[in-house]
Amino acid sequence: MTFAFSDAETCRDLVDRLAHVRWIAGGTGAGKSTLTQLLAGRYDVEVYRGDRAEHGWLERCTLQRHPHLVALRDLPPGAVWRDRTGHQVFQAMPSLHGETIGFVVDDLLGLSDDRIILVDYFGVLPRHLAPLLRWRDQAAFLLPTPAFRENALAARYADHARTRANWGSEDPTSTFAKRLARDAHWVDEVCWQAPLHALDTIVIDGTVPASDLTGHIAIRFGLERGVRQGD
Repeated sequence: MTFAFSDAETCRDLVDRLAHVRWIAGGTGAGKSTLTQLLAGRYDVEVYRGDRAEHGWLERCTLQRHPHLVALRDLPPGAVWRDRTGHQVFQAMPSLHGETIGFVVDDLLGLSDDRIILVDYFGVLPRHLAPLLRWRDQAAFLLPTPAFRENALAARYADHARTRANWGSEDPTSTFAKRLARDAHWVDEVCWQAPLHALDTIVIDGTVPASDLTGHIAIRFGLERGVRQGD
C-alpha cells in the first residue's frame, strides 16, 4: 500500500498511527546510527534502519510514482556518480522528490506499535515528515559541520572493500569529493526547510559528547520512564 499524503484525512490518521515513532534524520556522517544504537541500548525501543530497508523498496517502486528510484534500480555500483557533479547527483536523489517517505511509512505501519520505534534514516526531509508528526519533538535533524562530515566519511571509506561496493571502478578521490558536495547540498536543503515547518536542527561538530547528546534526545523523545509525549 502507498499513501497519498495530500489527503488531509489520511494524514490525520497517519499522525495518530505513527505517534509512537521517533525520527532521527539529517545529514550523513552526523552519527545518527551511533546515537540510535546508544538509545536502543538504554531504552526499550525498536529500531528501524532506513538504509537497510532501501533494498526492498527497489522491488516495490514503479515508474509512475518513483521515477528517480527506478532510474537508480538497475545501475551498477558507482554509475550514479559517473559524469555528474555532486549537485546533479543531489538533484537526482529519490528522497529529495518525496519518493521514499511512503515506503518508510508502509514499513512502519507493518510493525507493532506496542513500544516506541526509532527511525534511523538519512533520506527524510522536513517538508515530507512534518505532516506526519503529532508534535515537533518527535523528530531530530542532526546536521554535521563540513569538517565533521568529511572526517566521518573519510573514516567510513577507508575500508577499500566498502568503497568498491559503493563506487565500483569509479575514481575514489573524485567520487569522495562529489559525495561531500552532494551531502552538503542535502544539509543546506534541510536547513532551509526546517524553519518553514517549525522543526529544529542540531549541529554536530564533535564538541558535545555522545552520552550528553543521547541524554538530550532521550528527554526530547520522551524515552525516560517510558513516557510518550503527545499521547
